[in-house]
Amino acid sequence: MDIALEKKAHVFRLPVYLLDKLKELAAKDRRSLNNYVEGLLLDAVYNEPNDVTRQAMEEAKAGDTFGPIDTSSVEAMIKSIGL
Repeated sequence: MDIALEKKAHVFRLPVYLLDKLKELAAKDRRSLNNYVEGLLLDAVYNEPNDVTRQAMEEAKAGDTFGPIDTSSVEAMIKSIGL
């Protein structure tokens, strides 16, 4: 059973440089411009960070970090962040 979402056409005015960049990114992702922009908008509207992520973002903004993180390997990274 196919379920089609109702869609409505709407015109947006965008700067040429932004539209060109969106077209470039859509082509790189092998998607139509409409599908690409719809995906970006859905992510922006519905993908809110959870409480743990939100707290980590606040800590990073405030500079409350544990020091340098070793990214040479997964094991080194885990050790450097104290897990």
